[in-house]
Amino acid sequence: MTDLLFLVGAGLLAGVVNALAGGGTLISFPALLALGYPGLTATVTNAVALWPGYLGGVLGYRAELKGQRRRATVLSVTAVLGACVGSSLLLLTPGKLFESMVPWLVAFASLALLAQPWLRKLIGGEESGRTSRLVYAGTFLGGCYGAYFNGGMGVVLLTVLGLFLHDNLHRVNAVRAVLSLVVSSVSVVAFSLFGPVEWKAAAVIAPASLVGGLLGTKLARLMPAKVLRGVVVAFGLGVAVALALH
Repeated sequence: MTDLLFLVGAGLLAGVVNALAGGGTLISFPALLALGYPGLTATVTNAVALWPGYLGGVLGYRAELKGQRRRATVLSVTAVLGACVGSSLLLLTPGKLFESMVPWLVAFASLALLAQPWLRKLIGGEESGRTSRLVYAGTFLGGCYGAYFNGGMGVVLLTVLGLFLHDNLHRVNAVRAVLSLVVSSVSVVAFSLFGPVEWKAAAVIAPASLVGGLLGTKLARLMPAKVLRGVVVAFGLGVAVALALH
């Protein structure tokens, strides 16, 4: 019963954080590791279990997605291509190699979000009137990364979109939510067919993450961007250090 409640809580919080800006895997993935699941099993199970949370995030951002159909569709195609590459790499990567890379991947996701304001000023993104084609390259790499290691996928995607899309944060975050759902969907199909998914754990986390996703979109509208960025970065770096010492 304790393990059950632990997974429900992890799924709920992961759904909330994923809807806010991404990074919910930094909660649910360590929870699965804490219960004794191997790294590869934990990551594919986590990817499948959090899919409903991404769906909840998109549903919660319906208002912000109005007028962005073309943008979201084109970027989704790019994200699918990246996700296909990333999920293939994960399934072909030896488990021990993957586990050794996890802390670095988490740290990279966190630092990417931290550097976003500085990078945006460096490239002059706020003054440019046109969307740079680099957003497609960034989205492809974000999709690849997200399918390979779901942890911090939303953080990476939000960083890319924030650099190259000239819109308010909530509308950009809504597109990020769509891309996260798209990448997650590719991962779910690939891992369900070919990955070592622990279905009992996934069945517990999934409904909790859906509820968390719906709640997270409501919280996102209330939280200042600087506060949100600081919380996610601090939490992500803390998890990276904990995993490195594990």
